[in-house]
Amino acid sequence: MSELPIDDIKAYFLALQDHICLQLEAEDGGAKFVEDAWQRPGGGGGRTRVITNGNVIEKGGVNFSHVYGEGLPASATNARPELAGRSFQAMGVSLVIHPSNPYVPTSHANVRFFVAEKEGEPPVWWFGGGFDLTPYYGNKEDVVHWHQTAKAACDPFGDTVYADYKKWCDDYFYLPHREEARGVGGLFFDDLNQPSFEYSFNLMKSIGDAYIPAYLPIVQKRKNTPYGEREREFQLYRRGRYVEFNLVFDRGTLFGLQSGGRTESILMSLPPLVRWEYSYQPEPGSPEASLYEDFLPRREWI
Repeated sequence: MSELPIDDIKAYFLALQDHICLQLEAEDGGAKFVEDAWQRPGGGGGRTRVITNGNVIEKGGVNFSHVYGEGLPASATNARPELAGRSFQAMGVSLVIHPSNPYVPTSHANVRFFVAEKEGEPPVWWFGGGFDLTPYYGNKEDVVHWHQTAKAACDPFGDTVYADYKKWCDDYFYLPHREEARGVGGLFFDDLNQPSFEYSFNLMKSIGDAYIPAYLPIVQKRKNTPYGEREREFQLYRRGRYVEFNLVFDRGTLFGLQSGGRTESILMSLPPLVRWEYSYQPEPGSPEASLYEDFLPRREWI
């Protein structure tokens, strides 16, 4: 086994899961997270926490997992053949929050650590993660706040970190078959192991800690906005993009399924209700059209 501080990393993830769940429960003011502790037959396990039918959150999940095994799935070794023949550990916190009110954006966050080991060779390790925002009705004030909080989390670690991770997020959360972004972006990073373990661990923690300050003020401002059937129908239609991305392109979903992960926990991120409509076009000049014209195209927000 490696000399990396695995226990310290795991303790951070567990504490982060607790903190985020407490903050979201308090904001919802109704429903509580239900925990489902599970074990993976191939090694490891996790704590899946799901909240449903709350005052604010229609469905949300905040998951911790720590899985390990003697060999990696094809989703990992195809991209990095040097990992073949190594044992692995993967752990992290992943969350998706689907609010009821269409004026409150869906949010996603993930922070993770991976290490692959082979006797007589140094471990191969890295951190990854980020957070991104998926509004249904765009609000510039909200998006600017989201990105300002993201930038503040990155700034202590270098002048270009925010710009680099924002671009990575814009590139990653993109649906090429639709030629559109999933949302308004945020941060995304992977394979972080330079210039040192301490730097990498601290940067990952800074981003994990920034999720609640980035998201809760938006929820607080928008959760009581009146809405009707039109807004609800558009929300359900746009949720379809979330499903398409997660099932077709998301690397974490593919890794989880191919590595024998727990299906219910992996697919927890999917919204409870969704609809597809053939050849939908928003009405010109409408708030729905504004999402496509003013918010989904890539741009600098701050």
